[in-house]
Amino acid sequence: MAIPFIRDFEANYGASESVSPLIRRVLAKNPSAFTFKGTGVYIVGNRDVAVIDPGPDLAEHIEALKHALKGLNVTHILVTHTHADHSPAAKWLKEFTGAKTYGYGPHGSGKAEEGVKVEEGGDMEFAPDVAVRDGDIVRGEGWTIECVFTPGHTSNHMCYALREEKALFTGDHVMGWSTTVVTPPDGDMRAYMASLRKLLARDDRVLYPTHGAPVTNPKPFIQAYIDHRLEREAQILACIRDGLSTIPQMVARMYADVDKRLHPAASRSVLAHLIQLVAEGRVKPEESRYFLTK
Repeated sequence: MAIPFIRDFEANYGASESVSPLIRRVLAKNPSAFTFKGTGVYIVGNRDVAVIDPGPDLAEHIEALKHALKGLNVTHILVTHTHADHSPAAKWLKEFTGAKTYGYGPHGSGKAEEGVKVEEGGDMEFAPDVAVRDGDIVRGEGWTIECVFTPGHTSNHMCYALREEKALFTGDHVMGWSTTVVTPPDGDMRAYMASLRKLLARDDRVLYPTHGAPVTNPKPFIQAYIDHRLEREAQILACIRDGLSTIPQMVARMYADVDKRLHPAASRSVLAHLIQLVAEGRVKPEESRYFLTK
C-alpha cells in the first residue's frame, strides 16, 4: 500500500515560521536518515505559550529558540517522547524560562542494536516535572491541549491535541515524510498498531509531525500507515511459508530494493512484527528461526 508521503518541505533553519493562527515552528539543523530535514519545535499560543519537543541540545538551535521566544512567556514544555532529537533541549529551556516539563515519563529500554544506530537514541536524563496520562488537559492563555497516549514508537510516546484548531502534534508516531521506526525492546508493534487505530477514530483536521510537513488529510494518511504495516505482516508470513525463516532472509527479500545501510533498521522492524505475531499465536520461534503455527 503506497503511503502519500509529503517530501516537499523547505528547511528554513532557525526561523520562527507561523503555520497557523496559534502555532509557530522553529526547525533545528539536525537533518539525518531519522529526522528528515530536522526537528520541528512547535510554539503554541500568542503570549503565554507552550513549547512542544524543544529538540536537540545544539548551541545554534538554542540560540534560535531564544530569539523565537523573545517577548513570550513559556508556561509549559511538552515532550512527545525521549529520543535525543526531541527532548534534550528541554533541560535548557526549563532553566531559561522556569516552566515545568510535561511528558508521560522517562525513557524505556530501547537502544541501538549491537552498535548499529537504528534510531536517534534515548535521552536517559529526561524525567518530566509533571507526568501526564491519556485524556489529561493542559491549558494556557487562548489554548487547550489534550494528551493522547500513543505508545509503540516508544513506550512513553504522547501526542498532543490543540482543541482550538483540531490539530494533533504527532511526534514520531505519524510522520508525513516516512514510516515510523518501531524497534524492540522499547518499540512495540502491537501497541503501535493500536495507537494508529486510536488516531484513525479521532476527528483531527491536521497532523503536525515533529519531522516534516503537516498532514492535512489525516484519515486516509493514517489508514495508509495501517495498511502498510499489514502488508509488511503479510510479507513476513509469506517468507515463512516459503522457507525463509530467519530475519536476515526475510529482510533480504522484503527490502531488496532498499539501501543495504538501512537493513539494520529494517531488521528491527521485522523483529517487531514477529514479536507481535508470536504474541498473537500465529508464529512460533525456535532459536533464531520462525515458523507458522498452522
